[in-house]
Amino acid sequence: MEPFNNDAIISEQSIFRIGEVVSISGREVKIAVDKEKNLPHIFFYGQLIKNVSVGSYLKILNGFEMLIAKIETEFINQDNTQEAVNYEEQGHHIKRVLCASLIGYMSTSGFVKGVKTLPLVGNEAYILNTKEFSSIHRFVQNDDDLTIRLGTLSTDSQIVVSLGVQKLFSSHVGIFGNTGSGKSYTLAQIYHRLFDLFRGNDNFKANSRFLFIDFNGEYSGESVMTGDKKVYKLSTYRPINKIPMSQDSVMDLDTLCIFASATEKTQRPFISRALNLYHWLKDKGGNKDEMQNIFRAMLCKNIKAIFTMEDKSKVEPLLEYIVAIVPPKYDEDGFDVDLRESVSYHETHKYYYLPGDRESAYKRKLSDRDLDGNKNGEFVESTHYYTQAKEYQIPDDFIRFFIDILYLQLVQDVKNSRAQNDHIHPAIEKLKSMVRNISMVLDFKENVDFWDKSNIVVVDLRMANQDTKKMIPLLLCHSAYKQHTQNKDKATPYLNIVIDEAHNILSYQSTRESESWKDYRLEVFEEIIKEGRKFGVFMTIASQRPSDISSTIVSQLHNYFIHRLVNDEDLTKVAKTISYLDRISQESLPILPTGACVVAGQVVEMPLIIQVDKMNNKHKPDNETINLLDYWKV
Repeated sequence: MEPFNNDAIISEQSIFRIGEVVSISGREVKIAVDKEKNLPHIFFYGQLIKNVSVGSYLKILNGFEMLIAKIETEFINQDNTQEAVNYEEQGHHIKRVLCASLIGYMSTSGFVKGVKTLPLVGNEAYILNTKEFSSIHRFVQNDDDLTIRLGTLSTDSQIVVSLGVQKLFSSHVGIFGNTGSGKSYTLAQIYHRLFDLFRGNDNFKANSRFLFIDFNGEYSGESVMTGDKKVYKLSTYRPINKIPMSQDSVMDLDTLCIFASATEKTQRPFISRALNLYHWLKDKGGNKDEMQNIFRAMLCKNIKAIFTMEDKSKVEPLLEYIVAIVPPKYDEDGFDVDLRESVSYHETHKYYYLPGDRESAYKRKLSDRDLDGNKNGEFVESTHYYTQAKEYQIPDDFIRFFIDILYLQLVQDVKNSRAQNDHIHPAIEKLKSMVRNISMVLDFKENVDFWDKSNIVVVDLRMANQDTKKMIPLLLCHSAYKQHTQNKDKATPYLNIVIDEAHNILSYQSTRESESWKDYRLEVFEEIIKEGRKFGVFMTIASQRPSDISSTIVSQLHNYFIHRLVNDEDLTKVAKTISYLDRISQESLPILPTGACVVAGQVVEMPLIIQVDKMNNKHKPDNETINLLDYWKV
């Protein structure tokens, strides 16, 4: 225990005193500053100490209580307490007043956030000493917690800011800022520090997983953040890498609905029925040949049933679906034969018949089972639709086979008045359009490990088209979350999903998709961010436009790193949804320098502005602004 030094205490208090409380209104306290304390710095035992100013902290002594306040504004008043003297400078009659808000108090264990008691008029206010200042900026839960250094205070480069690993990484994190403000740099620095802290730690590798969704290829470099990671560079233009995925995981209702951008109320139940038919065919047929024979029989049966219908508006779309299933027919010269030419329709009497003269058409009526030779629909068997159905071969691509099943299911549903063409058909067309994209980015294998013995995976989508950029993040995040929550033994208890440029997938203003599908997409991520914590699943999202992202998602974040924002909509969104920000922090957002950000949330006791440390070039994200003079100068 240090010896009691009364002289040192008196000396410190006399130097560190800045004034006294003159007004209290709720948490707002006004302090009149002593005239000799209006200099920017104070000397104390050879140390240069920064004096109080807007944005800094001070302590107020109220008996044995030490209250901490943050200065928000200051102004000057005319000091009428002094007697006027001729020829005296006008400045001698000016009184400086600080307006501060109470933010906490000091206890025996250190700084505690919250208002315990209010000061009294006349209480003295002091500058914080080094120990007190460090206590306010100590962001760890307990002495056992580890920390990562992120940077320094923007107002004092000598004060290092280190954040507690527990509070930061067991939370949802939002990193926002305009392009060029340092947003991606901060994201890379946070995770680089973490991975470097636990480098070579087997427990860290076995008990945690990090999935990075990288829309612009900023983090896929060999040593960006860390060299110990698995990178998937996806391209829909030329194959580079493919994500391994088993057939069983693809033939899942949620996954298929993602591929087909299926709506919740109509298309999802339809896909569920088709999926049941797929599994029934697999169970019923012991091998591919048996499945093929069963499917052919179902196809032929439905073709006969179609021609018993007399409503042409219903039949014609169904015949188009049959054409989409059966193999094409060619003539002897190799040209396509229109299957529709094998049947005719009687516009007057409303029925289908085999081609021939119209006067005797009733003798070849396909739906009349009383005609000779048509008791079991034999007339239909001579149509091209039926003959091509008998030639059907199951495709090698199981997704294409499932599309055929979808068409067959749609034929059955429309025939039985269970579904409408215009409600269901768009989902099938969407899945058909995605087949090529799927084949370019997914590799269907059994017993595959997506993580490839690593606990860090980066999915680079820079070379993928827009449809794939929408599909893959949703598919991977939903699949990872679902597998993690269903992991009963909790072999890997921690999952962190990191999405840079999150407005690409979390925006509610997209015009490229239907409202119902947009709602489903957002609901998936909202469920992760609302329910994930209890399962050990956390998200980090980074975006240039917080105003584009769902308010539900932004408001559920625990910690924020906010770089420069200048757009009014973004500033309004931040002010409305982030309760941790004070007025000074909000007003500083449009003028923050590159690399500086406001840190707010559960990881810090109060908002503070920091300058993020510079990174080694090999660990930096690949997003440097082009230097035009390097290319233009002679």
